[in-house]
Amino acid sequence: MTICARTESTLRRTAAEIETAAGSAVQWVACDITTAQGRASALAACPQPDILVNNAGGPPPGDFREWDRDAWLRALDANMLTPIELIKATIDGMIERGFGRVVNITSSAVKAPIDILGLSNGARSGLTGFVAGLARKVARHGVTINNLLPGPFDTDRLRDNMATRAKAAGKPVEEIATAARQANPSGRFGTPTEFGAVCAFLCSVQAGYIAGQNILIDGAAYPGTF
Repeated sequence: MTICARTESTLRRTAAEIETAAGSAVQWVACDITTAQGRASALAACPQPDILVNNAGGPPPGDFREWDRDAWLRALDANMLTPIELIKATIDGMIERGFGRVVNITSSAVKAPIDILGLSNGARSGLTGFVAGLARKVARHGVTINNLLPGPFDTDRLRDNMATRAKAAGKPVEEIATAARQANPSGRFGTPTEFGAVCAFLCSVQAGYIAGQNILIDGAAYPGTF
């Protein structure tokens, strides 16, 4: 297993936790996966993965009137073009070996856009459209590509968004967070453990007939039937 992120201390701690739990070695690469150099470093450490999980940090929230062209390009680089580049670099090897799993962590905003996350809404929807075509070309080779769409999970990203909402509304952060939890049909936020379990299943042999799907994991927050 190879994991990568920008913060070395976090990587070291996470690798140690996985090694303790799984009993196998974990290599890590401290890099910015949204850059060409970062992707090259990650692929040098693991050039032929059987499983690829794409998850770059989301762009900042805000008002679209405040975003210039560079802000849009950064969002597209991180949340659309980086996953595509990594898929491009690894998909043919998966096809040759007759097995592969690609899971792109996108957002529930792909199904139900979030007003302050316009950069994320746009970039992730672009990736979703690309994957829809490619997934149907590679499924017959034992390679599946799916997108996992998280709703509100108890993460630093969620807390940052809550802080932005609280500042805009002039209210305490906990008041905004409590209202968000109560608004979810489950009455809570999701946990990282729950999310990891779903992702692990999509990467398993048992999920071989699930391909080209956008799988919501949001506590039933999405209001649609389909």
